[in-house]
Amino acid sequence: MTRDARRDTSPRARKPWVLISPAVLVAGLLAFHSAVPNAVGNVGSLLETFLPWLGLVVVALLVLASSRRSAIALTAVALPATVWVVMFGTSVFPGSVIAGGPEPGSTLTVLQHNVADDNADPGGTARALAGAGADLIALQELTPQALPVYEAALAPEHPHRVVVGTVGLWSRHPLADGRPVAIKPQDITADWNRGLRATVRTPAGDIAAYVAHLPSVRLRPQDGFGTAWRDESAAALATAVAAEKLERIVLLGDLNGTVHDRGLSPLTSRLAPALDGFGFTWPAAFPLARIDHIMARGATPATTWTLPATGSDHLPTAATLRLQ
Repeated sequence: MTRDARRDTSPRARKPWVLISPAVLVAGLLAFHSAVPNAVGNVGSLLETFLPWLGLVVVALLVLASSRRSAIALTAVALPATVWVVMFGTSVFPGSVIAGGPEPGSTLTVLQHNVADDNADPGGTARALAGAGADLIALQELTPQALPVYEAALAPEHPHRVVVGTVGLWSRHPLADGRPVAIKPQDITADWNRGLRATVRTPAGDIAAYVAHLPSVRLRPQDGFGTAWRDESAAALATAVAAEKLERIVLLGDLNGTVHDRGLSPLTSRLAPALDGFGFTWPAAFPLARIDHIMARGATPATTWTLPATGSDHLPTAATLRLQ
């Protein structure tokens, strides 16, 4: 018997089902993640938070299938690989949706950053943001101590600003109708202002800008992935967006969830997220998820990118919007 024959009849070659079962499972989780229930520990939302990372499992399955030299196993693993590429292929090979050159004044560059209330270098963070070339800059976790630092650094190029509680918006263009947006969950009794809305007077017309910082989520053994406050706040924000009278909207915020997380579906069903590339923003030291978002209505998100780390545990994220 030749070596190849012995290899073909080895136990590992005769048992392709060892890889077929996990391959089908991973494909199912990718394609039907919304069917995974949240009834116990919000495991559905937890899966959706890190959904792109199932690609690592697909790679591991491909390596194992190749080592077994089983055509059946390789065919089975091709299933989750295909599903992953369909879902995230454009993130691996991102590209702008703008065809041809945009007309002058028809684009808006926006920047979103949770600057962190424990940022040890707000001055350095402010200078980095001021030099990023954005027309709009939205910040969260502003503190009374750090606010004057950001105001001083941003004012020369962004003289118009609205600050509500711990969130703020700076703009090259005039701002009007700045006001709070009520997104506080009912069970939070402390002073809590994390939402604002303002009209941006751009050369291409008015656009309603929303800045928001939704409640944090927690992963705890006793109750799993805690998203109740975040989900309630997202629903309140979506209600405000749905009632917006201006046709064009941009939302900039730390939403503490990914676009696949069903808890943000009230927003993602109304606004188009800027998703050019993976653009993971948190944690800054080793980004695992995009929880800082730029979303729009009546404006097409084009190129999206993250900026270098600042003194925050989030990365700044920016996007160019084509105003329709």
